[in-house]
Amino acid sequence: MTPEQLQQYLYQHIPLSAAMEVSVDHVSHDKVVLRAPLTPNINYHETVFGGSASTLAILSAWSLLNTRLHQAAIESTLVIQRNTMEYEKPISGEFTATAQLESTQDWAKFLRHFSRMGKARTTVISILHYEQQRAGFFRGEFVALTK
Repeated sequence: MTPEQLQQYLYQHIPLSAAMEVSVDHVSHDKVVLRAPLTPNINYHETVFGGSASTLAILSAWSLLNTRLHQAAIESTLVIQRNTMEYEKPISGEFTATAQLESTQDWAKFLRHFSRMGKARTTVISILHYEQQRAGFFRGEFVALTK
């Protein structure tokens, strides 16, 4: 999947991504990088609204798993089960979220479990950056279910 294809998919299936003006910087088997500007995500302090920061992190993590499942030719419903978000620094401009699996070794186990049980769970992390500095940390557990 190309960055353009992923961005189009997000805009069509997750309208909030279009409202946030999310763009896809990078998409690969190992990581997804999403970007968002300040203006549609601003709060009254003229920094990024916490909900927007969290949403970009969730979108990047979900996009990574969706891309991996698509590459494995697995049709599933992918949902987030739980997450934590740490806001480390205020974000006063364009920001990114970079997602990757917490443990790449768990992916084979995830695929085996999905094949046998019709559902599987894995953890993805996403790091927010602003001006090339870490601004936040997300950790989320996602579940893939047979459609």
